[in-house]
Amino acid sequence: MRRNQVAVVGAAETTELGVIPNMSQIQLHADAALNAIADAGLKLSDIDGLATGVETPQQIAHYLGITPTWVDGTSVGGCSFMLHVRHAAAAIEAGLCKTVLITHAESGKSNIGRTPRMIGPDSLNGQFELPYGVSTPASMFPIPVLRYMKTHGITHEQIAMVAVVQREWAAKNPRATMKAPITVKDVLNSRMIAYPFRILQCCLVTDGGGALILTSAERAKDFPGKPVYILGTGESVETPMVSQMQTFDSSRAFRVAGPLAFREAGITHEDVDHLMIYDAFAHLPLYGLGDLGFMPHEETGKFIADGHTRPGGKLPLNTNGGGLSYMHSGMYGMYALQESVRQMRGIAPAQVQGANISVCHGVGGMFAASGTIIFTNEK
Repeated sequence: MRRNQVAVVGAAETTELGVIPNMSQIQLHADAALNAIADAGLKLSDIDGLATGVETPQQIAHYLGITPTWVDGTSVGGCSFMLHVRHAAAAIEAGLCKTVLITHAESGKSNIGRTPRMIGPDSLNGQFELPYGVSTPASMFPIPVLRYMKTHGITHEQIAMVAVVQREWAAKNPRATMKAPITVKDVLNSRMIAYPFRILQCCLVTDGGGALILTSAERAKDFPGKPVYILGTGESVETPMVSQMQTFDSSRAFRVAGPLAFREAGITHEDVDHLMIYDAFAHLPLYGLGDLGFMPHEETGKFIADGHTRPGGKLPLNTNGGGLSYMHSGMYGMYALQESVRQMRGIAPAQVQGANISVCHGVGGMFAASGTIIFTNEK
């Protein structure tokens, strides 16, 4: 994909975030989609491309009453929406469609009309993990995290600091679920979930959704909102957590998707003004900083503990509060994308002044997939 040829011209989340017991999952999809379409100044009839995850494209298209000529139902976990952006940009460049709606929603807390998630008995997870009690993220991540800590000298206090800093960002965001300040002591004294994770190091469980509208950069100038251009994209998948038990301390998918996006964008790490890293658990920003090449893994914990990612720091990270404090409906990638777009539009609640390049990096399927999107507000 060529850089700066496709732009985001509409972006919005559901009208409410948090606990929404009066709306089903598909209604949340529609709410987010209609909000994004309105943000772009469009009508439903203008949409000729559709991408979504978990729910199928045909369900969403039928519910919205549209007949797209291009669809994408890629569903690889929480970073699916980063992959949708990449695929949609390629489709627009290829002339397969002109205006793509990417939508996501989950009734993660209220479970109203939520699509059930199952581990197939013949899958790798079903054969080699589930029989031993490894069935949820909280039970999958602890072993590799403990190895990561041992290998790279990361402390419990440093991982706790991730949650502390992201709560500082959330305090600036009126839509964040959790805003009250916390300390490292608060994190380490909070309820144990699965060692070494305590509840303040685990993502929230909420309801909500979001949607994006993409079109060509040439058309973008005719839309009412400030366009945000796609500078670079990358994606990768690998065998789920089973294969990663070989190394414990890195993600091959991260190490493929990130460099692909950076090469396509033609930027270096020093060019990055703003960074979003999927944070279902507090250790993920550490993995991301290391595997994306910002610094050696041994330096990631100290980098955050020293305040470099907090408000006023040199690398603002997860400025909406992240999955730990902003919201997390089960698949967080869409909300990270929304914050990158807000930052590039200059309208984020905790706006990073002068930010021109934002890197948005996601993970899916317990490290089995990764997607990276690099945005800019300069054509």
